[in-house]
Amino acid sequence: QAQLVESGGGLVQPGGSLRLSCAASGSIFSIFVMGWYRQAPGKQRELVATITSGGTTIYAESVKGRFTISRDNAKHTVYLQMNSLKPEDTAVYYCNADGVVAGEPLPSWGQGTQVTVSS
Repeated sequence: QAQLVESGGGLVQPGGSLRLSCAASGSIFSIFVMGWYRQAPGKQRELVATITSGGTTIYAESVKGRFTISRDNAKHTVYLQMNSLKPEDTAVYYCNADGVVAGEPLPSWGQGTQVTVSS
């Protein structure tokens, strides 16, 4: 069964770094856009960053200059390098895939990974 599997979350102090990974498994041929969204308690899910298969990126203003999104098209994997983390970055981070060409259905969202920034 095709799925998006996230990893790399955890607890980090303010100013620290984390790297999230999300791999799409299954009979996947291509994915046009992969991205990261986050949802803090009591808030709506919001875009963090997206990247196309050609490398075009979009970032939320709140993370520009601190976060970097990248991907490995051959591995159908997207990464999010998060530096200079702030307490307000605390949220569940979700991987998203759009424009998927696959031999089986791929859920648009992963299960989420918790990122907590606290001293």
